[in-house]
Amino acid sequence: MSDDDPPKKSDDHHDHHEAPPASADTIARRQLLGKMSVALGVAGGVALAVPAVGFIIAPLFRHPTREWRPIGAVSEFKVGETVNVMFIDASPLPWAGVTARTAAWLRRITETDFQAFSVNCAHLGCPVRWMPDARLFMCPCHGGVYYQDGTVAAGPPPHALPQYPVRVRDGQVEIRTDPIPMG
Repeated sequence: MSDDDPPKKSDDHHDHHEAPPASADTIARRQLLGKMSVALGVAGGVALAVPAVGFIIAPLFRHPTREWRPIGAVSEFKVGETVNVMFIDASPLPWAGVTARTAAWLRRITETDFQAFSVNCAHLGCPVRWMPDARLFMCPCHGGVYYQDGTVAAGPPPHALPQYPVRVRDGQVEIRTDPIPMG
């Protein structure tokens, strides 16, 4: 440095003007606004969380609807035959429309005894088909095979076809609707 150079003030390039100290009213207002911001944030978080939590836990407290649905007159079904029958789901949504209809495989064992099987394979839920000549239920997805009584004959299904309860009442065959039995 030479003697002709002007002296440097500091390393800062800006002049600092110190603000006057905040008054007690200003500090109190800032604290109030800060607390109000936190309270509104918490209220907003709760407003978003309550419906989400309700959606998750509501099924734990809801009991599935079960109703007996008429399928047809006893005389419509021949002993030894297995047929596909349609009925309205146990708990259709008001806007479900045609998707509220579901199906089962109904087998008449004797004059008074019936069995109803789920149309869904116990492996992954694919629809099973009844093969009358082979007297077997076949799942086209992964080769699951069931005997006519619903027990596993071959393939990956872990257990027999789920069954619906069946009764005969006033000359009508009825199936008790349950949520779709998947195993």
